[in-house]
Amino acid sequence: MSIELWTWNTPNGRKISVALEEMGLPYSVHPVNISKGEQFNPDFLAFSPNNRIPAIKDSDGPGGQPIGVFESGAILLYLGQKTGKFWPSDLRAQVPVLEWLMWQMGGFGPMPGQVHHFLTVENPADQKYGLERYSQETRRLYGVADRRLAQVEFFAGDVSIADFAILGWVWRHERHMVDLAEFPHVKRWYETMMARPATKCGMEIALS
Repeated sequence: MSIELWTWNTPNGRKISVALEEMGLPYSVHPVNISKGEQFNPDFLAFSPNNRIPAIKDSDGPGGQPIGVFESGAILLYLGQKTGKFWPSDLRAQVPVLEWLMWQMGGFGPMPGQVHHFLTVENPADQKYGLERYSQETRRLYGVADRRLAQVEFFAGDVSIADFAILGWVWRHERHMVDLAEFPHVKRWYETMMARPATKCGMEIALS
């Protein structure tokens, strides 16, 4: 039985394709073309009520019963707990995984996402404040990540679902107008992650 991944080629979508590949789970991709508004289709809203990708359907859910999961952070936690992979069993070891996963969900995603938005604003007067504000905050977050990775090899010590979450957004660093050479520890981590065969597959599989 395979997991259905309903998604599009975005940072949040790539988090899950990478996790599925790294965990060795069989899955099928169901593209949701967000440029055409397919995320508002009733069949998708039935299990992703916030009309956002990604979402999954697992026919072999808890107790052998099907389940749908939306929100990329929730999906990563679900998959980690389902497989026991990239999610430690020890509570103390879980704390940094949760900290860095929430850091990504609450900041290192929404902030660079706003950079993406304001880069598309054509009127310079409308663009200026937003682009400056969110670019500054995005760079601050890269600095936070760089300081963390100066201390540890991966965000939670060992490779975890937190790394998959963050990777999806660092993958777009050029679009954030960020040169990774300015953040050498992030650069080292990014190149290490992208060299992992399963991660490479998760980044290359067609999602759109």
